[in-house]
Amino acid sequence: MATILAPQQPDTTAGRGSQSPTVPEAVPEAVVVRFAGDSGDGMQLTGGQFTLSTALAGNDLATFPDFPAEIRAPQGTLFGVSAFQINFGSTEITTAGDAPDVLVAMNPAALKTNVSALKPGGLIIADSGEFTRRNLEKAKYEANPLEDGSLAKWQLLAFDISALTLEAVKPFGLGNKEALRCKNMWTLGLALWMFDRDRAPLVQWLKDKFRKNDVLAEANIAALNAGHAYGETAEISGHVHKLHVAAAPAPSGLYRTVNGAEAISYGLVAGAQLAGLKLFFGGYPITPASAILHNLVKMKEFGVTCFQAEDEIAAICSAIGASYAGQLGVTSSSGPGIALKGEALGLAVMTELPLVIVNSQRGGPSTGLPTKTEQSDLYQAVYGRNGDTPLPVIAARSPADAFDCAVEACRIAVEFMTPVMLLTDGYIANAAEPWLVPDPTGFAPFPVRFLDAPNGGEGDPAPVLPYKRDARGVRPWIKPGTPGLEHRIGGIEKAIDTGDLDYSPATHQAQTIARMDKVNGVATAVPAQKVDLGEDSGTLVVVGWGSTFGPIHQAVRRARAKGCKVSHVHIRHVWPLPANLGALLKRFTHVLVPEMNTGQFKTVLRDQLLVDARPLNKVSGQPFTIAEIETAIASFFDGIGDHEGGEVPAGDTRLPSIKAVNP
Repeated sequence: MATILAPQQPDTTAGRGSQSPTVPEAVPEAVVVRFAGDSGDGMQLTGGQFTLSTALAGNDLATFPDFPAEIRAPQGTLFGVSAFQINFGSTEITTAGDAPDVLVAMNPAALKTNVSALKPGGLIIADSGEFTRRNLEKAKYEANPLEDGSLAKWQLLAFDISALTLEAVKPFGLGNKEALRCKNMWTLGLALWMFDRDRAPLVQWLKDKFRKNDVLAEANIAALNAGHAYGETAEISGHVHKLHVAAAPAPSGLYRTVNGAEAISYGLVAGAQLAGLKLFFGGYPITPASAILHNLVKMKEFGVTCFQAEDEIAAICSAIGASYAGQLGVTSSSGPGIALKGEALGLAVMTELPLVIVNSQRGGPSTGLPTKTEQSDLYQAVYGRNGDTPLPVIAARSPADAFDCAVEACRIAVEFMTPVMLLTDGYIANAAEPWLVPDPTGFAPFPVRFLDAPNGGEGDPAPVLPYKRDARGVRPWIKPGTPGLEHRIGGIEKAIDTGDLDYSPATHQAQTIARMDKVNGVATAVPAQKVDLGEDSGTLVVVGWGSTFGPIHQAVRRARAKGCKVSHVHIRHVWPLPANLGALLKRFTHVLVPEMNTGQFKTVLRDQLLVDARPLNKVSGQPFTIAEIETAIASFFDGIGDHEGGEVPAGDTRLPSIKAVNP
């Protein structure tokens, strides 16, 4: 079958360019499509529904929604462009792809901000009806790029989507503004035809969405069908042919698409259930963490209570209060909100109460890049509180992995009576991927046992020792109001065992060390670190954490295919580090750490393990591409392959700088 694209390997070759895509030699294993338009054009909705149809077709996939930072930038401006990228295929997909094969541009600003990412020979589908003089000026174009030959290295398919949409919905009597809102459905219909997708699920979704307004439902369905029919009947066959991407092989089971915020919400509820506790969520809205509250508020039947506080401090304090009362307290925010929660985090550490804090990282500092992604809160998570205030830190690697990480955060919190911080980021929170829904019986419960009788030995009455530690250094959890177990709790330093106020130097020294030893002991209660790809020794190991997993994994896979002795290790338990990690990394000659900050985890590895970890940093608000990491890996080897003597000598700095990664 003829297609619009050159043969493309799955993730493993995305971003390396392609030949002219007129008549490919074979059906590609993966395709990258980016929808881009004004923030009012419904690109996220279009991408989300195309993702649904792709999942129903059985393809593996990964998505990347890219929102504008402004709440509502002026229409048609460069600052207001919203984009949604999806990488889907018949094989394993772990990233949203490097360079799109297809760019759907709904206006000049969308074209200008996204066309440079399109691979050579890729296809541009543009709404020519939006390329007016006024819109071209807003996008800083001096001439119409659809007409001046500047897009010659790509295939161009430009037609008046706006006019075609108006014609399709004319029978429904909508005003011009309402009618043009159906453009995204027209575009989606064309995309469904291009990639041989079934319209029926989308038609039903529109009926459900607009069940209270039949006219809008039918108008959007008409636009969807019109876009699909245009692909079937219009004379565009020289540019576009229907392309069928086969389903990806996958283990049998129940699948659903899930984004990181959804997966975290499900994982928190599952963790509370495994602990035998009710869950209390105290939160305050902030991008990109707000979606967790939006999801949890729908789960009241699972014993979830949600409270939207008046500010970040009240949110975390309410969660601490819930934990004191015997529920599992949870709060979430992003970097600026986590900073506001800092004092209360110290209270949770001092009182030694279980608490889960989700930090959905974004570009910073301050308001920074609220809708973009970054990993720049690691120092804040590990070190960023007054006093010696240790707490465990976990990082999710993907949207689906966020479920397991949330369960793990709940386990550590209740088993070690400590606050735990779970790190995600804007990419994980908003991106989606298929998730094999796990069998609940496959999770080992970790039921909480509250102290129900005095634990201080003999006496009348027997003494209560609320800070008497077990062999792991963990104090008991006492529900307030339990008869005979009245005790004092608070943020002031306390005497050993009794919890009475005690300012003495010896006591503060002992309790500080006790709290530190307890958190350090978490390292013995987590799985040993494994190698995710490759051998457990060699020339180079690429160490990552968080959402860098996908591009690192594919870059390492490419390098290994060329013969390079390189491995991939990805860390879930960021603090304390797994007990065997130091010995593992020291079996490699070089350690490379790609991260979306200026080198924070590199510092942690050097500090804790005394390894010469070398940084690869990116702080553009965008995820790493596979090609960027592949280039860095290649700098450790002489050309292609791994040859004796081809290693980078100690002290050599042949690594791309931040400027090289982000020109």
